[in-house]
Amino acid sequence: MSVAVYPGSFDPITNGHLDIVQRAMAVFDQLIVAVLENPKKAPLLSVETRIEVIRASLQAVGSKADRVDVAAFDGLTVEFAKARGASSIVRGLRAISDFETEMQLAHNNRVLAPAIDTVFFMTSAESSYVSSSLVKEIASFGGDVSTMVPTPAREALERAIARR
Repeated sequence: MSVAVYPGSFDPITNGHLDIVQRAMAVFDQLIVAVLENPKKAPLLSVETRIEVIRASLQAVGSKADRVDVAAFDGLTVEFAKARGASSIVRGLRAISDFETEMQLAHNNRVLAPAIDTVFFMTSAESSYVSSSLVKEIASFGGDVSTMVPTPAREALERAIARR
């Protein structure tokens, strides 16, 4: 069985992320959406909220719960992948500017864990301009992000911004 890890902060998950999940599920038997708890970042949404939002979003698009899991992790992605029996790391590319950073990460991960490959998926053209950072900025100014994120993510953003 082929297992892949799709790591990210997902603060919040976007429609571009969901596109990558759906396409990765067509390639791998099992996909683990790995939500990074990065102590260097101050996320808008707690890791628990991000996991809930991702699960609700996956359910809304009809992802099969027996083939996709959502879990938090900290530390090295390759160590998490090894612990979960994954042979691949999934990464999304929006633009050529993403490639340089992603290639560097992939090479470093390959040095740390030679048995784990990185697989890149290009985002759909409709989502190529969307990033979680951009979504948070637009939402914080009251802008409409409903075409950029799934409904559970939009609702979580609204609640988080209202609490500020």
